[in-house]
Amino acid sequence: MIGAILTQQTAWKNVEIAIGNLKEANLLDVEPLHKASIKRIEEVVRPTGFYRQKSKSVKNFINFLMEEYQGDLEKMFGEDGQELRKKLLSVKGIGYETADSILLYACEKPFFVVDAYTKRALRRLEMIETDSYEQIRTFFEDSLPRNLDLYKEFHALLVELGKRYCRPKPICEECPLNGICPYPRKTD
Repeated sequence: MIGAILTQQTAWKNVEIAIGNLKEANLLDVEPLHKASIKRIEEVVRPTGFYRQKSKSVKNFINFLMEEYQGDLEKMFGEDGQELRKKLLSVKGIGYETADSILLYACEKPFFVVDAYTKRALRRLEMIETDSYEQIRTFFEDSLPRNLDLYKEFHALLVELGKRYCRPKPICEECPLNGICPYPRKTD
């Protein structure tokens, strides 16, 4: 869950370094992280960039977890998904993508995660005309069976597509969707 907050506007490799730092500092458990100062959290999450803002967001989330669920993750995981999503979105520093990542990957609740990779691929495939997070999430949730493993796999495949082929400067000729994607023909 902390990784979902730290990955905002950074590469996952930087998050892995920060998570390693948190582990080394014994700050991966709820209670020690709750007791830690913002300054201490800033020191260990620095590799992620925007570390001052992210440390505040981490602290806000941990305070929320303590206040709402007495620090008990199982209590939080047991909450109704829609209700938990509303609560997560009320935490300063947690937006749609972060909330849905927490719900899908940590809480194991079927909420589709929309990220920059997803938006870019869908725009190039001409499947969407909007940048609205909620409209894109609804598009997926209405189009796919509501299945946790399917959502995880589909999202992972879109991330991989975005990292390997559908980059800001795309590698269309090697992309597995080249035959059906209109984007390469538009850029010729």
